[in-house]
Amino acid sequence: MTKDDCIFCKLANGVYPTNSIYEDENFNVILDAGPATRGHALILPKQHYANLFELPDDVAGEVMILAKKMATHMKEKLNCDGFNLVQNNGPCAGQTVFHFHYHLIPRYENDGQNMLWEPTSPDEESLKELCKLLSEK
Repeated sequence: MTKDDCIFCKLANGVYPTNSIYEDENFNVILDAGPATRGHALILPKQHYANLFELPDDVAGEVMILAKKMATHMKEKLNCDGFNLVQNNGPCAGQTVFHFHYHLIPRYENDGQNMLWEPTSPDEESLKELCKLLSEK
């Protein structure tokens, strides 16, 4: 089932041509048209889910298994030095297409990309309060 107005549904399901590097009954892995680095690819579920929060647990598990398989294959073929796996949810987190997708980004020494964040320095009391809030007790 796809969402009629979703570009990634159309890409995942072959409505529009892509540079697909892997496909099965549930997913299509395509090269990103605006890559961060050589080999940057996207795992696209063929069914529409807007984001991680809509993704069923079994599909989430399949995505991670496929990401491991693809990253291992790509590292071997591309001889990259590392890998970023990136998944954004919501505009403030950088999501621009509202169809769940997982970025597979091969990294190379001195590739010019900076995908890290600036660490903050919360005080111990704030961390304990946050831990209490988030703990499932």
